[in-house]
Amino acid sequence: MKNGFELSIVLPAGPDEIYNAWLSSEGHAALTGSPAKVDGKVGGEFSAWDGYISGKTLELEPARRILQAWRTSEFPEEAPDSRLEVLLESVAGGTKLTLIHSDIPADQVESYRQGWPESYFEPMLEHFKK
Repeated sequence: MKNGFELSIVLPAGPDEIYNAWLSSEGHAALTGSPAKVDGKVGGEFSAWDGYISGKTLELEPARRILQAWRTSEFPEEAPDSRLEVLLESVAGGTKLTLIHSDIPADQVESYRQGWPESYFEPMLEHFKK
């Protein structure tokens, strides 16, 4: 995988619940604790974390897979969008979410590898435990 990484977490929720929350403005905001605008269809645009993150949804497999073009305001203007793939798999205790993030500007890979658990996985775990 070019300039990227893979991370996983098991969340105490069903794949449908996670998928639907990720792809809606209210749900995404609830998952992260930060405002989000999400048009949850293929070709739909999204933004999160007060516009720090933006992109477009490229492919969807309901309750199984989300593929998005993804970037932050820290990407160099000339840098192409990165690719974010979210895979959802039913497991004992909930859903295994596997996040594959690739094509990130090389000098930013480690920052995002550390940022996903802190900004997404930890708040999502707290949200679904409620």
